[in-house]
Amino acid sequence: MRVAVTGASGFIGRHVMTRLASRGDTAIAVPRPFAHDTLLAAFRAADLVVHLAGVVATTDEQVYIDGNVTAAARVAEAARDAGVHLVHVSSLAAAGPAPSAAPHVESDPPSPITRYGRTKLDGELAVKATSGLRWTVLRPGVVYGPGDRALVPLFRMARSGLLPLVGRADAAYTFIYIDDMVDAVLAAVDRAPAGATMFVGHPEPVTPRALVEQVREAAGARAAIVRVPQALLRIAAWGGDVAGALRGRPAPINSRRFAELNSPGFVCRVDRLRQDLGVEARVGLADGVRRASSWYRSQV
Repeated sequence: MRVAVTGASGFIGRHVMTRLASRGDTAIAVPRPFAHDTLLAAFRAADLVVHLAGVVATTDEQVYIDGNVTAAARVAEAARDAGVHLVHVSSLAAAGPAPSAAPHVESDPPSPITRYGRTKLDGELAVKATSGLRWTVLRPGVVYGPGDRALVPLFRMARSGLLPLVGRADAAYTFIYIDDMVDAVLAAVDRAPAGATMFVGHPEPVTPRALVEQVREAAGARAAIVRVPQALLRIAAWGGDVAGALRGRPAPINSRRFAELNSPGFVCRVDRLRQDLGVEARVGLADGVRRASSWYRSQV
């Protein structure tokens, strides 16, 4: 197949491009900016489009809108005009928080709590509102593995001897290792189920304590795990907002992160992923962190 990929240079995109090439497909990297004529020319040379490009963190609301909503609408319109199916990769954040006791299913009404989640949802809605477009939407949880920058600070802190335990004690999150994430994307490419929205993740939720314990073990460190009170975390988030505004880039702890960490978690069911795409995430947290530990340790 010939597959056009936006966000090809990003964390997930690099892995998708490599896997497409390894199985004999032609992977076409689509550069920004996303002008209609440029997109249309690239998509007409493809059999299908995977839209991975987006904005994860910024201090500017308009950047979220441009990167997650406007870009999605432009990609969707060009895919429609080129007559190709679009696999749109969104986020579990678009659905909003849910505890492990009551995980999200695809039919739940979305209730995002952050600007990131709201713009990812608006991007989905822009795709679905594009008349005549054939689309599939994937909503992954936390994607990690070699190339992911989000867990690097935890490995760095483990080496320093102190690992903070943040968030609610009863919270849990849906994680997915990068290899399993790529399996889901390629299954969507191959099967292209029209009009389907599905969550992507490992079925076993991850608690904050389990995460830091696995990082500590994989880092080969004897770091002390210290719980950070929510009140102190809130103060740090306010300070992060000020620092982010001054520097023009988000601080590691800010109001968005506090909202996520103060929630009961982000957990979803993945039955539809198995039923519609035949994909079951195989790599649990312990195995995934262990597999990726060499890369993470090389970054600290």
